Amino acid sequence: MKTKFLFVVVCVVVVIISLVFIYKNTNHSDYVSITINNTRILARVADTPEKMATGLSGALSLPENNGMLFVFESPEIYSFWMKDMNFPIDIIWIDENFRVLDITKNLEPKTYPKKFSSEKPILYVLEVNAGFSDAHNIQKGAFVSF
Repeated sequence: MKTKFLFVVVCVVVVIISLVFIYKNTNHSDYVSITINNTRILARVADTPEKMATGLSGALSLPENNGMLFVFESPEIYSFWMKDMNFPIDIIWIDENFRVLDITKNLEPKTYPKKFSSEKPILYVLEVNAGFSDAHNIQKGAFVSF
């Protein structure tokens, strides 16, 4: 009986140590919490050329109140398209002062290869499910924190 108990205790300790190791070695900067109009969005961060090129392409859906945040090195006018997208999105264009500069709403996958961009330079782009901007009353000029 003591052998079985000791075995269970050792197994539990090994599992706990493994979970701590995995947690410490996970890149938690892959996601960021964003707030606009008291609405919290959990966004995956695209801050490398590889992540930006992939974006949400190929994803089957996006959970509610989730998104993807594209982080650029300098404010410019960037173009986006709906290549390999499977669901419609809103694109929220954010400037270097963390203000919503513009919103492109309800982009459908069938719009590919058309490109969409902001009218002025932006530093961030937030992609969310189509209708999110209207449902949460997100407007030009709104402050974005993350």
